[in-house]
Amino acid sequence: MANSHQASGVVAGRLPSQKIAENFGDLHPAYTVHEASVAADRCYFCYDAPCMDACPTSIDIPQFIREIQTGNPEAAARSILTQNILGGMCARVCPTETLCEEVCVRETAEGKPVEIGRLQRYATDTLMAKEGHPFSRAASTGKRIAVVGAGPAGLSAAHRLAMLGHEVVIHEVKGKSGGLNEFGIAAYKSTNDFAAREVDWLMQIGGISTVHGKGLGGGLTLDQLKADFDAVFLSIGLAGVNALRAPGEDKDGARDAVEFISELRQASDLSKLAVARNVVVIGGGMTAVDAAVQSKLLGAENVTIAYRRGQEAMGASRFEQDLATSKGVKLMFNVMPVAVHGDGAASEIELEYTKIEDGRVSGTGEKFRLAAEQVFKAIGQNLEGQPEGLTLEGRKIKVDDAGRTSVAGVWAGGDCASGGEDLTVTAVAEGRDAAIDIHSSLMG
Repeated sequence: MANSHQASGVVAGRLPSQKIAENFGDLHPAYTVHEASVAADRCYFCYDAPCMDACPTSIDIPQFIREIQTGNPEAAARSILTQNILGGMCARVCPTETLCEEVCVRETAEGKPVEIGRLQRYATDTLMAKEGHPFSRAASTGKRIAVVGAGPAGLSAAHRLAMLGHEVVIHEVKGKSGGLNEFGIAAYKSTNDFAAREVDWLMQIGGISTVHGKGLGGGLTLDQLKADFDAVFLSIGLAGVNALRAPGEDKDGARDAVEFISELRQASDLSKLAVARNVVVIGGGMTAVDAAVQSKLLGAENVTIAYRRGQEAMGASRFEQDLATSKGVKLMFNVMPVAVHGDGAASEIELEYTKIEDGRVSGTGEKFRLAAEQVFKAIGQNLEGQPEGLTLEGRKIKVDDAGRTSVAGVWAGGDCASGGEDLTVTAVAEGRDAAIDIHSSLMG
């Protein structure tokens, strides 16, 4: 494999270590006390705040900003974390520019919103730097609940269930907890091992244990979990990656974007990561942008995102698109992959211009090629297999508003469940709400 990588021009050390370290610095540096105070002063503290309605976890944004304004960031953090226990990570990765900040009255009046995400980070970072955990557990209920998957939805559910007095066992197939926060988000959004530190901090609530190396179908069955526990919450994510369905996608150098991001996030030395001179990313969502930008930051010369629809249909927010172009990534719209070419290893990708008719994408017949020793697939993920006995909706587990599945005693949330956007903040809300419903149903 190493030889074919060399032959295909996919090499490590395109940039000096120091330059790579600079490139992967914090995307939004933390506020100082004074900066936070100035930013908080811009809030109008709206009575019927549109930002609250836009937040999937319904954080009382005016309240927490007022608490920062009055010099009490710890109280602000408690207001945030009561609704969103992963408020620290959400402050870093949430597309606030299309949620709370987009509807901010300052944004509509002046074109510059209150920087809610950065204020949230300031509050949660301040509290998490203190000793101890801000929440305590209720008296033991004697109930045991299994959570399958230690991503945002599973962690959120586990924390809320532990707070309510239940004993929780998390089963995580990977060797590390955190889910996409740990493995799937760009390194410049979560610096200094924040995802892992947040998990450790969350676990301080007590009453939660984690079993690594076991997942549904990999040592666990739903029937066994139902027999051993009083309730089951599934937050198994989407482990399958959609195929390009193009000849040559199995060539060396063509790989899944999520796998590349995961490898990057777990690397101890980024200068040892191999990257091509010419990189093409297929897709239009956050994962595509994260893979493209990080390729550029590692030293790739030409990085292109190729998306089959127009710019307005892209899943990645305009902020993310602008971030990509500011780093030198080229965005191409209305193009789709036809084939990956190369002798054993990828060297070119053939693309075809597309047209949209009645919402459907089709090729125009006009084709061209781009140099590409690396091709990253970021065209969505799917549920691997069908968990036993569960009804699916599309490619996800069908759930109701409370997260209940078609199987009694089994709930689901996060990316694997139907409804809601595939965002960290949505997963946190779904885990929290399912936990409350589990508690209600168990306690009568």
